[in-house]
Amino acid sequence: MRMPRKPKKLSYKHIPTWLEEDDFIRFVLPDLSYGSPFGPKPKIPACKMFNYILHVMHTGCQWQLLQRCIDKDATGQAEIHYTNVFKQFKRWSVDGSLKRVFENTVLRLHQSHLLDLTVLHGDGTTTAGKKGGDNMGYSGHKHFKGEKVVAITDRNGNVLSPYTTAPGNKNESPLFGRALTHLKSMVKQIGASIIGSIMSLDGVYDSRQNRKSIFNAQMIPNIPENKRNRKHEKPGPKRIFDPVIFQERFFTIERMFSWEDKFKRALIRFERISQHYFGVKLIAYSMINLRYFCS
Repeated sequence: MRMPRKPKKLSYKHIPTWLEEDDFIRFVLPDLSYGSPFGPKPKIPACKMFNYILHVMHTGCQWQLLQRCIDKDATGQAEIHYTNVFKQFKRWSVDGSLKRVFENTVLRLHQSHLLDLTVLHGDGTTTAGKKGGDNMGYSGHKHFKGEKVVAITDRNGNVLSPYTTAPGNKNESPLFGRALTHLKSMVKQIGASIIGSIMSLDGVYDSRQNRKSIFNAQMIPNIPENKRNRKHEKPGPKRIFDPVIFQERFFTIERMFSWEDKFKRALIRFERISQHYFGVKLIAYSMINLRYFCS
């Protein structure tokens, strides 16, 4: 196994909650579908539309309260109604625009040599759903009904694969196979390699199937053994586990989840449709990855 390193303290990087026009044109606009060649011209620029959505994501306000923040036109009326902003957010969530934005942030990190794939950290987080909807389940551990996301980050806390979602009552261990599949697809898409990398996971993912999947991907599992109420140690060879590398997860994926909380709309799920709420997550993860580039 590789020699563990002491977690490096990164210099402070501001997670953007409002994009300048130059940053928007460079990092976001090429992946968005905005306007139609056969329809009327949009009332406001795409940058302003995206920043209105970012305002809702950051403050966590209800969509109708966005009307107070919308700029006025020459006649003194709001330049756009909040329902049109919400419709554009739904469109970008459904047609894959936000997914493309996120994937290109990962590609840009790789091209700028800001990804550290020597150690990858994975974990799940459950969000309470207050309005109900699809893809929901009651979590007996968290004591609320909500939705679960399994995310994987690199050694610097950059989000690589957040695509595995499930109801809150699902166990995280069987979900890791899907998360690993998404990770391999993303790494192949950006032209990187995770062969020989260490996959560090919590004890809840300790299973024969998960370890086999990691070995088949030519990676090294770093998972603490889950005793599962056994009174005696399980016979056989000891599992590979380095507690120093495992300790890094508190400086990487747990810190990433705390960065995600900066976007208050992601703290509690108010969207009834899971795909719309996943759009909220993708915006949050995209902004976390863009913290190196945006002014």
